Amino acid sequence: MKRAARHPLITGTVVTSLGTLVSRGLGLLRDMSTAALLGMSQGGVADAFWFAYRLPNLFRQLFGEGAMTASYLPVLTIQLERDPHVARQLATVVVTLLAVFLAILVALGELLFGLVWLIWSDVPGLGLLVGLSAVMLPYLLLICIAAQLTAMLYAARHFTVAALTPTMLNIVWLIGAWVVAPRFAPNQVAQAYVLAGAVLVAGMAQIVVQLPTLRRLGFRFDYHWSAAREGVIQVTRNMAPMIVGLAVTQINTFIDSLIAWGLAVAPNGSPSFSCLGRTVHYPMQQGAVAAIYFGDRLCEFPLGVVGLAVAVAIFPLLSRHAGRGDYRQLGADMTVGLRLVFCLALPAGAGLFLLAEPVTRLLFQRGQFRPEDTIRAARMVAWYATGVWAYCESAVVVRGFYALNDFRTPVRVAAWAVGLNLFLNLTLIWPLAEAGLAISTSISAAVQVLALIAIFSRRRAPLIWRSLAATAIRAILAALVMGTVVLFVVRAMAPDSGRLASQLLRVGVPLLAGMGAYCGAYLLLGGRELGMLLSGKIDEG
Repeated sequence: MKRAARHPLITGTVVTSLGTLVSRGLGLLRDMSTAALLGMSQGGVADAFWFAYRLPNLFRQLFGEGAMTASYLPVLTIQLERDPHVARQLATVVVTLLAVFLAILVALGELLFGLVWLIWSDVPGLGLLVGLSAVMLPYLLLICIAAQLTAMLYAARHFTVAALTPTMLNIVWLIGAWVVAPRFAPNQVAQAYVLAGAVLVAGMAQIVVQLPTLRRLGFRFDYHWSAAREGVIQVTRNMAPMIVGLAVTQINTFIDSLIAWGLAVAPNGSPSFSCLGRTVHYPMQQGAVAAIYFGDRLCEFPLGVVGLAVAVAIFPLLSRHAGRGDYRQLGADMTVGLRLVFCLALPAGAGLFLLAEPVTRLLFQRGQFRPEDTIRAARMVAWYATGVWAYCESAVVVRGFYALNDFRTPVRVAAWAVGLNLFLNLTLIWPLAEAGLAISTSISAAVQVLALIAIFSRRRAPLIWRSLAATAIRAILAALVMGTVVLFVVRAMAPDSGRLASQLLRVGVPLLAGMGAYCGAYLLLGGRELGMLLSGKIDEG
């Protein structure tokens, strides 16, 4: 009897999820080590480091995992099916032009940082921020090139090396945090510069590790502008509107960090400022930028394992359906992708919300990271977690628009979402401090993704609403069961003794109980998505 083939969406999702899970796990170790070295609210070093890292990381999400890859991957995928030789030429030209553009951008950025250093070096905390930013800025060039090499692997349906490439950043960073910084850096400022240097080394490693596999798959450097011209123009035309549409969550988080830096008390600075003749107290204290980072990072774990994994696997599939004009199948596969994401992302977000404080204490409270830092960071984790389902769903549905060459709709919706986020930011930070920034981001993400799903189904490819609604109802009911079980277990456990074993139990026992309760309730309610992941077979009902 012939064995049924696994659906490519499931295969790509599982492989990418496993690779991402390894990378995110190492990433947590990396953040734990960095938190122990730099703390969160002492002297503003952590704020300066994490804000400086945000800038190249934002470009990675825009030109790497985001807009550039989203516009480039479908063009390269189609070209590989038509003519592999021309596809290699397209890949060469795209990577070369991107490298030149980003190199110029880095040079201009370094010049700007130098001018800021000379003019405003006396501003409290600004010198360290500019110095760390100058060291890490070239990382945006390296990581964006690495991301385009990864896109080539995805286009060739080779997921393993591509999924494991991000682990290089975490491995090199951990070497810097565990070996180099403690031995050779005498203070927190020096340790921050050591970690910044590790980021650069990691960027180079992420490029090098992919080259052997690409060569084995037949990719060679073959610069031929005339052959690749049409594809490059198409990628460039599509990329600009994608920058806002696909990366709105990252843009919102960067705005959060910018506001947190500008409206928090500076190191050794005044607790208030003058505005229109009135004295206004800063709504946030030192550590606000770091708190945002830790909250966002924990929520990126389910985003990477669930949302981006499904999005990466589904994008080439949707592009092929769109190229053939098969809108019924496109809508059916998009429905499956949204169902898979929601049934996994909703409990992940709910679990983070319920266990925010014990998880934050377990992961970060050591070294320079103090108990009061844990409370602040846990608040951010909890409120960012309320939007996990929306962040994950957005990563999938936006790629559905791009597969159909509709770039304007996500941009328009994203512009409204960014505006809503900014308005809520400036409204909520005064009564809620940095927690208001997390709440704003979660609300705007939910509004954005609901609008996108409705527009996609009505104007582009019909979704199977009955199936979506059934999945949503089952997931919500199962999550309520999970939440009840988690709260019961937490209250029944002995108080935290402060020891590692006690902290592990206070996270692990409720987590396992909650996972078991959710899976059991979901299956009893008739949910089939978990079985789809195990079997690899799609059930569109």
